[in-house]
Amino acid sequence: MDIESALSEIRALQGEIRGKNPPPEEGGTSSQDNIINFALLRGTRPYLERIAHQINGSYENGWYDASAVMIRRLVETLIIEVYEANGMASEIKDAAGDFLFLRDLVSKILAEPKFSLGRAAKRSLTELKEAGDKSAHSRFYTAHRRDIEGLAGHLRNIVQDLVALARLK
Repeated sequence: MDIESALSEIRALQGEIRGKNPPPEEGGTSSQDNIINFALLRGTRPYLERIAHQINGSYENGWYDASAVMIRRLVETLIIEVYEANGMASEIKDAAGDFLFLRDLVSKILAEPKFSLGRAAKRSLTELKEAGDKSAHSRFYTAHRRDIEGLAGHLRNIVQDLVALARLK
């Protein structure tokens, strides 16, 4: 048997195995906490926990743009959680009742005196938004491992503050 035939049979077998054993319906769990420490979100909301697994899992697999976009999503979701927990959700909605885009959410929370984010958290918020925006919206940009690794400290800064402000822990 030549190599091409063997590879073809291996691919067919992999497809058969995947068909009989698909990934978990609600997503899997990451095996490591490389980018966000799961303990920061454990016990908050199931969807926040799943986002943390997706951030770490996509990083583990080398899908760095996916990791950056999920980081962006986590930040956006946590800002909304903060406003909802404080009875202020209407302040971050447009005329149609939809939540604002991330750039506007960031501007609002940075300007809101009730949520006095620390200097490091403010800087982290801006860094995370910019990284997520590049991965989500730039045609030619692709994130690399070091780009995502460089976000881990920023992510910890802002997640810890936003979780506290949203009274999730």
